[in-house]
Amino acid sequence: MTYTLGFSPCPNDTFIFDALIHGKIETGDLKFEPVLLDVEELNQRAAEGALDITKLSFNALMHLTDRYRLLDSGAALGRNCGPLLIARPETADLRPEQATIAIPGERTTANFLMGFAYPEALNKKAMLFSEIERAVLEGEVDQGVIIHENRFTYAEKGLVKVRDLGEYWEGQTGHAIPLGGIAVHSRIEPQAQKEIERLLRRSVEYARANPEQTEEYVRCHAQEMDREVMYQHIDLYVNDYTVTLGSNGRSAVEFMRAEMVRQGLLSKTDSPLYVSP
Repeated sequence: MTYTLGFSPCPNDTFIFDALIHGKIETGDLKFEPVLLDVEELNQRAAEGALDITKLSFNALMHLTDRYRLLDSGAALGRNCGPLLIARPETADLRPEQATIAIPGERTTANFLMGFAYPEALNKKAMLFSEIERAVLEGEVDQGVIIHENRFTYAEKGLVKVRDLGEYWEGQTGHAIPLGGIAVHSRIEPQAQKEIERLLRRSVEYARANPEQTEEYVRCHAQEMDREVMYQHIDLYVNDYTVTLGSNGRSAVEFMRAEMVRQGLLSKTDSPLYVSP
């Protein structure tokens, strides 16, 4: 059986999926057809139910629990790894309600965290995450919410940090930051869902144990990225929570869902979040 598998070309994703899609672990009768897209495009494809298995923002997942179930492995979730609100020095002091702010997509967790820290910031402009630094530098927007490897490069371009949105989340809630996870469509048989979950964990474990074996695939999707930045990216977003959410990871995810309900961003639901044990 072949399943479509959506993930981004970012180093943390290509790193954890390399073994799964390139036969470096035994997958039996299951095969995977990779679909590489920007995370907001993945969120949109998931909303259409177009992908069997996909990476998606936790913000997006919370709206899709009627059709997708979160896998225990593969998550980008942790501490000190959240999105940053940045600006040019001359626009750094603008109040959020006065500023035009670039975000990497409506259903990204970055947008949720921006709203969590600055509910009054309503003048947002969605764009591809890799365009946000340029948009801020060129004055197309006043400020921007950056994710992924941009957190390692903004300062050298003369941009300044207004706030670490992940740090704010951690300080206010005490929870780790749920950025993105891997979910499986509920149309897939429960037993197959569990097998996919097991294989994904094996793929993550393989990558962490054999990082040099993944480098060729990671590099082919990060050709313009400095090697040091590439590995900083992997080290930041691939951690013990990526192997298994554990109780602390699940608590963070569940707190986020409850907070979205509290803010009126999400209707209260009894839809299960996770693949059944």
